[in-house]
Amino acid sequence: MKSNESTTDRIIRAVAGIALLFLGLGGVLGGTTAIVANILGVVLLLTSAAGFCPLYALFKFSTLKR
Repeated sequence: MKSNESTTDRIIRAVAGIALLFLGLGGVLGGTTAIVANILGVVLLLTSAAGFCPLYALFKFSTLKR
């Protein structure tokens, strides 16, 4: 896996992931919406930590300048 996310992209994903987890686990959202927010939050945090986005790879897109 080659990295395909820039530092800015990774920071934005991490902040969005934390925010979604806060909303889902903090009781702000409920039911199915909370479950979806939790899943998206985890996915965003994982892709941020790895520096690799499978959807970017699928569409041959990268925010990383080389």
